[in-house]
Amino acid sequence: MTAVLAVLLLATAACGGTGQAGGDDLSGVTLRVGDQKGAGLRALLEAAGQLDGTPYKITWSQFTSGPPILEAINAGSIDFGAVGNAPPVFAAAAGAKISIVGVAERGIGGQAIVVPKDSPIRTPADLKGKRVAVAKGSSANFHLLVVLRKVGLAFTEVQPQYLQPPDALAAFSSGKVDAWAIWDPYTAQAQAQAGARILVDGEGYANGFEFEIAGRDALADPARSAALGDYLARVRKAHRWANEHQDEWAKVFARLTGVDGDVIASAVKRGGFRDLKLAGDVIAREQLVADAFAEAGLIPKPVRIADIVDTRFDATVEESS
Repeated sequence: MTAVLAVLLLATAACGGTGQAGGDDLSGVTLRVGDQKGAGLRALLEAAGQLDGTPYKITWSQFTSGPPILEAINAGSIDFGAVGNAPPVFAAAAGAKISIVGVAERGIGGQAIVVPKDSPIRTPADLKGKRVAVAKGSSANFHLLVVLRKVGLAFTEVQPQYLQPPDALAAFSSGKVDAWAIWDPYTAQAQAQAGARILVDGEGYANGFEFEIAGRDALADPARSAALGDYLARVRKAHRWANEHQDEWAKVFARLTGVDGDVIASAVKRGGFRDLKLAGDVIAREQLVADAFAEAGLIPKPVRIADIVDTRFDATVEESS
């Protein structure tokens, strides 16, 4: 199934901002935003009405997962994107010019390792020696790592098949892999279309962090930084709206992505958003992710999460949401 690939240009008067843009004239600013089907950022903002009245232009580019978004940010082809807990670790270890500028914690029932319904794999220990599809450097990569570690298996004791979600779904459906580490809405899609069984979800293993990432060049530009502040405020309002309007949000998400409505509805119910400040607890919990990858030898050098955090936009966070 093909996700929406769209470029959206929105240009309005400079008086419509809602965040930190203040009285700045941002009509000449274009924010280049990376989106992925699993996050549905554009769909969420559109559904919540938060793309109305932006005092700057937005262009959207579609990606299959978080790591390619951060590669594009580092290359300077986009300014911003939302990714899971692992991509910032891999990007930072590679020396990427990125900063974490926001975070929301999402439900992790849809972060899962799935197997065919009739698979003999019944416990995580049964994954030893098996072919497991996973997107390298993704939140699913971390989930798989900690699940294996908890049952005493090294990452090298499985056969990781590094595939992006659309290719992994095809491989899983055709029996070319034994298991698939993935996130919603792909988890729900695998359940509905391929009869997948959840072997283990994210509860007790992973955090549900969705990080908002910006390029350092964009942050260094006063006008783009102001636009980013306004944009993040809109994202946070959209999160609150989605929590209160799950059915409406699911319908728009399904329409814009082309994914079956029941699949999206299932994913939305397992999701939800809780915006957090980039404070000590968030940094400490994400440091555990970085340390796990370093200890497993899956990144070239250790990463200190505090070094890639920028808190300038924390003012629009309502942590009770």
